[in-house]
Amino acid sequence: MALIQVDQPKQCDGKTPVGQNVVEETRGQVVVHSPRLAIQEASAIKARLAELEANRQPMLKARDVDNTTPNALALLSFKSKADLHNNLHFPLSRHINYCQWQGVKCSQGKVIRLVLEGIGLNGVFHSNTLSQLDQLRVLSLQNNSLFGPIPDLSKLVNLKSLFLNHNYFSGYFPFSIISLHRLRTLDLSYNKLYGVLPTELTHLDRIYSLHFEWNRFNGSIPPLNQTSLQNFNVSGNNLTGSVPVTVVLSHFDASSFLWNPGLCGEIINKECHSKIPFFRSSSIPPPPVALGQNAEVQGIALSPPSSSSKKKNKKTPLIVGFSVSVSLLIIGFLLFTLFSIKRVKKQTGVTGHKNLPSSPMSIASESASASASATVAAEVAMRVVKEQEENELELKVKKMQGKQLVKSGNLMFCAGEAQVYNLDQLMRASAEMLGRGSIGTTYKAVLDNQLIVSVKRLDALKISISSKEMFQTHMESVGSLRHPNLVPVRAYFQAQEERLIVYDYQPNGSLFSLIHGSRSARAKPLHWTSCLKIAEDVVQGLAYIHQASRLIHGNLKSTNVLLGADFEACLTDYCLSVLTSSSHDDTESAGYKAPETRRSNSRITAKSDVYSFGILLLELLSGKPPSEHPFLVPEELSNWVQSVRDVEPGEENRLAMLVEVAITCSLHSPEQRPSMWQVMKMIQEIKETVMMEDNELANIL
Repeated sequence: MALIQVDQPKQCDGKTPVGQNVVEETRGQVVVHSPRLAIQEASAIKARLAELEANRQPMLKARDVDNTTPNALALLSFKSKADLHNNLHFPLSRHINYCQWQGVKCSQGKVIRLVLEGIGLNGVFHSNTLSQLDQLRVLSLQNNSLFGPIPDLSKLVNLKSLFLNHNYFSGYFPFSIISLHRLRTLDLSYNKLYGVLPTELTHLDRIYSLHFEWNRFNGSIPPLNQTSLQNFNVSGNNLTGSVPVTVVLSHFDASSFLWNPGLCGEIINKECHSKIPFFRSSSIPPPPVALGQNAEVQGIALSPPSSSSKKKNKKTPLIVGFSVSVSLLIIGFLLFTLFSIKRVKKQTGVTGHKNLPSSPMSIASESASASASATVAAEVAMRVVKEQEENELELKVKKMQGKQLVKSGNLMFCAGEAQVYNLDQLMRASAEMLGRGSIGTTYKAVLDNQLIVSVKRLDALKISISSKEMFQTHMESVGSLRHPNLVPVRAYFQAQEERLIVYDYQPNGSLFSLIHGSRSARAKPLHWTSCLKIAEDVVQGLAYIHQASRLIHGNLKSTNVLLGADFEACLTDYCLSVLTSSSHDDTESAGYKAPETRRSNSRITAKSDVYSFGILLLELLSGKPPSEHPFLVPEELSNWVQSVRDVEPGEENRLAMLVEVAITCSLHSPEQRPSMWQVMKMIQEIKETVMMEDNELANIL
């Protein structure tokens, strides 16, 4: 500090005048205090500081909004590839720093969190776009529509949490993830990834949570044994072999391994067999094909079975009633021939001929009586009819058979489907009965071209519509419905009292079998996340039926919910209740029927479907069929559902939200029930709430 010394005259009394300088000696230095000068200096300093600050502020702003740094360029590069619909808000403004962009959080100018969830990203997660974010700790792109392979992430060396779930990523497991040794949470669920899960996953020694469910992974499960692993799920894949018995994997129950038909072992309480399953999945599944765009989607192509499998899997021809009429025609024609032969014998006295060629009249039939009659008639004909007469007779039989096929009806394909098989091929198909339902019997049919379809033969006694025109008009409407959660109707056939409906074959069985059919006494109900996924699939299919076509499912139950190739829930037997007579009681469906539809002359409405969905949701959550659901008030019903489950910590509220939806849907009065569209919104809101809670938990970790 500069020393200021000013000589001032003193007062007579020796006191310093007011406003004059005060001279002090401090640590050997002389300091002069001048109040007036101090005020002037303070004002000057303040003005100078303000000037400096004014000149400095633009420089600070220019430096803070420098959006050309490697981190900013990495974010912009990612947006250019992954945000084709421009939903992401990354403004290139001089007044907004990239650390203030949507979903971005920085520390000391470095991006440490990038959370872009459910904002409609639709594009490719391109390689090298985010590789410059070397300080990134959390990356969450879940619940978008990103597609293509997952890029190399090995440069994100500080990454701790990676959420890529609920997208459309495809390709092999991203092996670069193995090098992320700080990784604690990895969620790749609900994508279309395939190939094997690498054994190197065991190298992630800090991993806390692994979610690979609902992909297309195959091969075996790695022998994971990291003590840090607390959450694990591989449900809904094509994994095979025995589940490794490690200390860590033994802590997880069967709900972590559901919907992998080829898995076995002690942990999931399923015995391992050495035989090869009939349906062998390929190592790389084919890419998905849009419904109605490819004939191959009408069935599943199979390679010819081995000789041993042919012996074990005896097939019966799919005559399904239609061949009965053809057989009767043949028998009648043969009886006419037999009568003619007797008349010839009386007139000519011919007793027999030897060495005549074999008659083509020995027509094979599955009906024992028809076969026997045909054989007897053919033997008589061989003895009395000359070779020329036999040939003429054969031609007549073939001609009459052809006329019968034409008169019986045509196989009608729906919604512009390509005709890849005809009625004759369908009749010749080997068949296996899958089940007998409330309106008919369903068969699995393997055609000559190795396509597999499901054929439902409607029970004539339960069909109330007799008009062919009405049936055709209705089936044209039903056959035009196309939705990922509906089993598509490919074709239909009708002739007199015979009616067939051809569907895609669904290889993974029904929801009923999943819940009840193969579960041991100690097995638990489905995990609540699986319940949520199935409920969302079912409600989307129902909402589509109600909104798109104004039709009604009318027969919703767990046996009419099938599991597709990717274990998606698909509705079948929809919109057929209008064809049936209400006088036929169906004990299996009774528990799903709304109270207002239990009268003989009642009419099924959209609110009836809502009620059935509520009962189905309770069946999902409790693992109990409708016949075992207690009559309880809503408050007690929620407690009952939790009592039949082993509720995990933090699961009570989520489970309660789903139970509340089920209760609302199954209210006694149809006017009090929501529409199916409203139910779909409820399920989606629960899903969003769960995702937000999971994200908050991940941020804490």
